[in-house]
Amino acid sequence: MSMSRAAFDVVAVGNAIVDVLAQVDFAFLTRHGLEPASMTLIEEARALELTGLFPADKVLAPGGSAANTMAGVASFGGKAGYMGKVADDSLGESYASAFAAGGVRFTTPPRKGQPATARSLIAVTPDGQRSMNTFLGASSLLDSGDIDKALIEDASILFMEGYLFDRDEAKAAFVHGAEIAKAAGRRVSVTLSDLFCVERHRAGFLHLVEHHIDVLFANEAEICALYETKDLGEALTAARAACPIVAVTRSEHGSVIAAGAETVSVKAEPVAQVIDTTGAGDQYAAGFLFGLAKGLPLAECGRLGSVAAAEVISHMGPRPAVSLKALAGV
Repeated sequence: MSMSRAAFDVVAVGNAIVDVLAQVDFAFLTRHGLEPASMTLIEEARALELTGLFPADKVLAPGGSAANTMAGVASFGGKAGYMGKVADDSLGESYASAFAAGGVRFTTPPRKGQPATARSLIAVTPDGQRSMNTFLGASSLLDSGDIDKALIEDASILFMEGYLFDRDEAKAAFVHGAEIAKAAGRRVSVTLSDLFCVERHRAGFLHLVEHHIDVLFANEAEICALYETKDLGEALTAARAACPIVAVTRSEHGSVIAAGAETVSVKAEPVAQVIDTTGAGDQYAAGFLFGLAKGLPLAECGRLGSVAAAEVISHMGPRPAVSLKALAGV
């Protein structure tokens, strides 16, 4: 691996999505046909309808899984960059300015005309679970031309989100980015994102993990689905044979990291009250990748991930509300 110094710790490619979050009761889900604790892809008309149905006190936040992770890396004091597609509209404009304010480099040019900037309508129930209804809009039209070669070459780690696998052009951009990183001697990481993604793209993910990925993130259900087993131990055995570092999150049971013959168990950080689980996996990845980019031991990378995940589930929204650097003592 190249030892040339990187100006950026982590840069990411992902779906640029504005999150629209609201706390609702269970009856709201039933009334409006929303699937509890799941992610559903919707069309523009349904997105506009749901935006209107959501309570008036809804929270708008620039989101998308990998984008949230980069906001977390920046909160740790890391240098982060992001590549994602928005439309040339007011939501797209606010998305770009939020990145500038958060200190994350984001220079992907906006796309003129329809479709609109992507949005994810997230209904959070009293148990902290989220029902996500996502309109991919302009975000899914990201292609290889939007991949910033110089940015990837200048980063220790490239991070990609599994949600991108839903469009062939984005998939091609994903592989293109990974190849640039590899050629520059940089690490490539991916998150499986969602059970929905794993079930749809198992063969593609398996090939990707074995041939392009240095660091794999998944939760317990996703890693078991990828290797078609109900046994986490079996899934980890298969994963560690395919990928140098595998980090599996296990909610209140913390996380387990498999790297070659090494296995590291990391405790979850205590949380007074779980308000909203949106972004827990994204922020775990932020802490872990920040630590890895800084050359910290795997146990410390996992601890930073746990700190970030605990912070984000203690409030509404998928991004840190306080400085993760101060919270983690790094």
